[in-house]
Amino acid sequence: MSPDFLSTIQVGARVVIRYRLAPDERGNAGEQFTDALGHVRSVTETQVLIETRGGLVHIDRAGITHAKAVPPPPPRRQRG
Repeated sequence: MSPDFLSTIQVGARVVIRYRLAPDERGNAGEQFTDALGHVRSVTETQVLIETRGGLVHIDRAGITHAKAVPPPPPRRQRG
């Protein structure tokens, strides 16, 4: 991850962020990392707020290992 990526990302951009989970957040299989895919809602010195399909995700910047901008999702297929 570019060290200045998060300081230059604009609110509204679609991103994917991989981050370290806190020990009390780890899954049943002991997962230490997870991803958030969605739109940036805010960036502060200590936290990034991402709006995902499942809701808002607050991510501590210290736990981020990778982050990048991603293109818009493909259009949904119509049933028929």
